[in-house]
Amino acid sequence: MKEIQNQDIKESDALKKESKLKSQWFIMDIEGNLHTFEEFKFKGHEKLKIFSGYEVNKDRTVLAESLHIAAMRKLELADNEPASDSGNLRYYPKGRLIKSLIEQFVTKKVSEYGGAEIETPIMYDMNHPCLASYLNRFPARQYQMTSDDRQFFFRFAACFGDFLMLKDAQISYKHLPFKVYEMTRYSFRREQKGELTGLRRLRAFTMPDCHALCSDFDQAKEEFNVRLKLCLDTQEAFGLGREDFELAVRVTKDFYENNKEFVQGIVKKFGKPALIEMWEERIFYFVLKYEFNFVDSLNKASALSTDQIDVENGKQYGIVYTDSHGEKKNPIILHCSPSGAVERVMYAVLEKQMMRAKIGKPASFPLWLAPTQVRIISIAENNIPYCLKVMEKLRNGNIRVDLDDRDITLNNKIRRAEQEWIPYIIVLGDKEEQDSLFSLRKREEKFSTRISSEILIKEISEQTQGRPFMQLSLPQKLSLRPIFTS
Repeated sequence: MKEIQNQDIKESDALKKESKLKSQWFIMDIEGNLHTFEEFKFKGHEKLKIFSGYEVNKDRTVLAESLHIAAMRKLELADNEPASDSGNLRYYPKGRLIKSLIEQFVTKKVSEYGGAEIETPIMYDMNHPCLASYLNRFPARQYQMTSDDRQFFFRFAACFGDFLMLKDAQISYKHLPFKVYEMTRYSFRREQKGELTGLRRLRAFTMPDCHALCSDFDQAKEEFNVRLKLCLDTQEAFGLGREDFELAVRVTKDFYENNKEFVQGIVKKFGKPALIEMWEERIFYFVLKYEFNFVDSLNKASALSTDQIDVENGKQYGIVYTDSHGEKKNPIILHCSPSGAVERVMYAVLEKQMMRAKIGKPASFPLWLAPTQVRIISIAENNIPYCLKVMEKLRNGNIRVDLDDRDITLNNKIRRAEQEWIPYIIVLGDKEEQDSLFSLRKREEKFSTRISSEILIKEISEQTQGRPFMQLSLPQKLSLRPIFTS
C-alpha cells in the first residue's frame, strides 16, 4: 500500500466551494433578534466579538504556541511524534489515562441517551457508489492510499461505516429515532501544516460520533433539543461551562425562514448571544449545524460539541425505514459529537487552566481527570512504611494515589506536587503516624487541615460520583518512575 503524492490528492467539491462560500453574518441575542456586527453591543460579550472576527476572517494560521502546549509537555501528557506525519501525537501514561477517561465518560453519556455502540473500518474505497458523492459533500482533506490498484481514503468521521451499516439494516418507524454511536480511534484529516498546533488541531484524532435516524423534521427538531442538553452536560463534566465557549449556528436561509422559532430556541437554551452564519444556498449535506467554540489564549477558536441536520445522506446511502403504511422512506439524519474530538477537549481543559494560571489562579484538572488525585509525601525515610499503608488504603478506595519517596527536601517535594497540579497533598511524619490523622493541603486552598483517610475517601468519592475511574499505569513510588519529557 502506498500513499498518493500531494499533487495527486483530489480535493472535494465542498472544500473547493467552501473557500468561495459567501455568508451573511449576524449576532442573535437571547430574545431571538438578529443584529449586524455594527449594531450589536458586544459589551460583556468580548469573547463572542473575538470569535466572530475569527470566523469571518477565516484565518486558521497559527504563528505562536498556545499556552496548552507547554502544559501538555510539562505535565507529561503528550507531544509530537517526530517519526510520524505532522499532527500525529504520542501519549505518555498520564495523557493516555486522561484520554481514556474522557472516552469512557462520553461513551457512558451516549449509552444513557440511548446510542447503540458500533465499530467500523477506518479505510474506504473512494469509488464506492455511496461514498464518492459524499466525499464531495464534505469539506475535508483526506489521507488517500492505493492498494491492489484501488484508491482508498482514511475516514475523517464515523459517517461512512455507520451509514453503510444502517443501509443494510431493517428499520421500522417504530424504531425511530434510532441512534448509533462510534468512538473513532482514529479519524484522519490532512489539515494544512500551518494550522497544526498541539492538541488543538491534528491530522489523527479521536472523534465520538452519534447519528440519529429521524422520521421527519418534527422528530428531528425534538431530538436535536435533547442532544443539545447532552452536549452541555458533557462539557460541564470537563469543567467547561457556557462561559468558556461561544455558540455558532450555521443555517441555510430557507431553513431559517421556515424554522425561525426553532433556531431562536437553540440560542435561548444556550443562554448567550450567538454567531449566526447564513447561506443563500445549501452546498453541504446539512441545513443546520451548531458548534460550541472555545476561544484560546491566542484568540483562536476551536469547535467542541456539534450537531447537524442532514437532509441528503439517507437517500444518498439508500438508508430506508418502513413507515406506518408499509412504505419505504429515507430518514433525516442527525450528526452529533457530544464532546468534539477527545484531544480537543484535553486542549480546552489545559488552555483554560493555563489562562487561569496567567492571572494568578491555581491551574487544576477536574478531580476525576487528575492523573494523580492524592500525593503522599514522606517527611523522613522511616515514615515510608506507614505512607505505604495509607497509600494502599486510599488506593482500595478507588483513588489515584502515589508516594514521593525521593531523596529531596520536603519543600521541594511540595513544590513539585504543586507544579503537577496535584489536587490533594498529604504530608506524613511521626506525629501523623501516632494519631492516625494527616496534614492535608488542597490545591484550591491556602491552608492545611487535619483529616483521616476515611473522610478523605468519602470526600473524593462524592466529588467523582458518576465519573469513570481507572488507576494510573505507572509505579506508585515516584523514585521508580522514568521521566518522559525533558
